[in-house]
Amino acid sequence: MKTIEIGKKIVQKEGFEAFVPHPFPPKQGFEFSPKILKKATEAARLLGKLDGITKLLPDADFFLLMYLRKDAASSSQIEGTMATMIDAIEAEVKVNANVPKDVDDILHYIKALNYGIKRVTVDDFPLTLRFIRELHQQLMRGARKTHFSDPGEFRKSPNWIGGTRPDNARFVPPPVDEMNRALNDLEKFMHDDDATHTVIKAGLLHAQFETIHPFLDGNGRTGRMLIPFYLWKEGFLEKPVLFLSSYFKKHQKTYYEKLDGYHSGNVAEWIEFFLEGVIEITNEAIDIVGKITVLRDKDMAKIQSLGKRASESAVMVLPKLYAQPIVNVKLVQDWTKFTRAGAQTVINRFIEKKILTPKDKDVKYGQSYVYREYLNIFIEDDSQKI
Repeated sequence: MKTIEIGKKIVQKEGFEAFVPHPFPPKQGFEFSPKILKKATEAARLLGKLDGITKLLPDADFFLLMYLRKDAASSSQIEGTMATMIDAIEAEVKVNANVPKDVDDILHYIKALNYGIKRVTVDDFPLTLRFIRELHQQLMRGARKTHFSDPGEFRKSPNWIGGTRPDNARFVPPPVDEMNRALNDLEKFMHDDDATHTVIKAGLLHAQFETIHPFLDGNGRTGRMLIPFYLWKEGFLEKPVLFLSSYFKKHQKTYYEKLDGYHSGNVAEWIEFFLEGVIEITNEAIDIVGKITVLRDKDMAKIQSLGKRASESAVMVLPKLYAQPIVNVKLVQDWTKFTRAGAQTVINRFIEKKILTPKDKDVKYGQSYVYREYLNIFIEDDSQKI
């Protein structure tokens, strides 16, 4: 594919150069090589496979919740957050009072994703600029005070990437008037019934959104959320289970290089990188579903080997661990309505069956317990496994 000029740098009256996008999509459209189109077909095939096997999970919403947390952690870490998915799980139900402060970034990302899911499913709200602003508002409102982001509002002043000011920045997005024009083009493209392959179009939407950079802060995280919502709204997924942030984080330098290349017209290189991510993450998700199925069958068999009353109480708890794999006695009490002693007895049975393990062996009071084998399925980095 030839280089396509997406826009060009134009000197502003203040003296710095800003990138001004051309009308989008280009009049000549996009032509991709047979190699890229083949990858797009493979990505679509795998997405269909993932969609099919996810439907077979009796607890598909729990799988989705874990993936939301996984993506939230990775997307926030790309922006410099140090907290992990485990920190977020602990913070959600307050099983650990010593979680890092920046776990707040991950919790806000999860909140925004959940809001978007409700907006699209329950309200049947279309993907529009208003939807994007609402996502951003959920992501940034009440977030850490270090963020000055004007939640839910497109910027009314310049911003820049890298450097300390626009004239020494790595990239300066379009000025406000051009930004608004480019956003309108993006919204129309999102809904155009054109010949662009849907998975490729998801990649183009993300790159073009990041090029426009319409918010003062939170652009990367908001733009990464658009990918699963677009594919979901287009009917490629029954649930928004494709989250690419862990791929972008793993290849963070390349991710930024390919987005910079996109600004320079290397659209094909960005799309190839994007499609490779879709293929890699979809294969990973398919593998995770398989591992969960095997683990669930194995642990259910362990529980059924208990006596009748013991197994009945255990069956109340096991499915909930797929959504909340780190628990304490109080949480199990809330689930079962048992006394504290009764909840501890259930936990002890899970420990005996090697389903739960104490998270911190040296803690005597306020112990939390982790469904280690299940949780580690979702953690790629061996150094973060518990």
